[in-house]
Amino acid sequence: MKAIVIHAAHDLRVEDRPDEAVGAGQVKIALAAGGICGSDLHYYNHGGFGAVRLREPMVLGHEVSGHITELGAGVAGLAVGDLVAVSPSRPCGSCAYCYEGLPNHCLNMRFYGSAMPFPHIQGAFRQVLVADASQCARAEGLSAGEAAMAEPLAVCLHATRRAGDLVGKRVLVTGCGPIGLLSILAARRAGAAEIVAVDISDFTLQMARRVGADVTVNTATDPDGLTDFAAGKGTFDVLYECTGVAAAVIPAIATMRPRGIIMQLGLGGDMALPMVMLTSKELDLRGSFRFHSEFAIGVDLMRKGLIDVKPLITATLPLDQAEAAFRLAADRSQAIKTQIAFA
Repeated sequence: MKAIVIHAAHDLRVEDRPDEAVGAGQVKIALAAGGICGSDLHYYNHGGFGAVRLREPMVLGHEVSGHITELGAGVAGLAVGDLVAVSPSRPCGSCAYCYEGLPNHCLNMRFYGSAMPFPHIQGAFRQVLVADASQCARAEGLSAGEAAMAEPLAVCLHATRRAGDLVGKRVLVTGCGPIGLLSILAARRAGAAEIVAVDISDFTLQMARRVGADVTVNTATDPDGLTDFAAGKGTFDVLYECTGVAAAVIPAIATMRPRGIIMQLGLGGDMALPMVMLTSKELDLRGSFRFHSEFAIGVDLMRKGLIDVKPLITATLPLDQAEAAFRLAADRSQAIKTQIAFA
């Protein structure tokens, strides 16, 4: 079978990889669609991110869907031919954090396409994938592309759960890439009364309005666009911070109301924060990392038509154009979510 393998920065290859046998409790999946994530782009453009570096060739990809072609012994609730969204999250189930109900912090996590451990955890961008049945959420009624959006949607649903009650709240979203846009959808579904979106791209802000933002601010053309929201100790109850960039974070903090909640999703790198403001406003700074149960919840919301991710899928390219797909995915002037068709 063919797989998309990263060897070093800008050294992306479509290579032959051996098929895997299906074990008990597992299914074999003919991959249909795979979405290119920001972390995939970091491996492609930089050979890693932060202290995480590639030390061996690695199959990329963790946003995938496909059709089941074979069932292993003991698998129930799934059938050959089913379209499934495949969660890349495979906690061990037996470490201290798994026992505490925090599987997203598993000490032995096997997350597709991750160079954090060595040997690396190989990814899911391959024509044939063997996965645990427990990773699979039936996605009948969705397109393969929609099903492959379950992973980034789960990230935003997890952040929304961490944020708490959003009914009637005013929400700010900084960064309108896929995670920012999905955060808008999740916050609206959770009952947010007003959503303001901030970015430096007119294209992504246009998409933010399309998926439900009430107001958009381009801080590249309007550097003081958030100033009015900082009046009277601030406007927003909740911030979804999806950039990880200080130039976006610091002005956003100034717009927060006392006892507001900052949900930090962006992983741009370490930065200096205005701690006096955080303290004097009694702001809560909350991290949000990965997900677990939210994966199946996201698939269910899409299947019921309660969250529509279709506008975010801006391009789909065939497997043999994988490198072109990666270059397009990095262009925020024309792409939100670029996917690869494996079938």
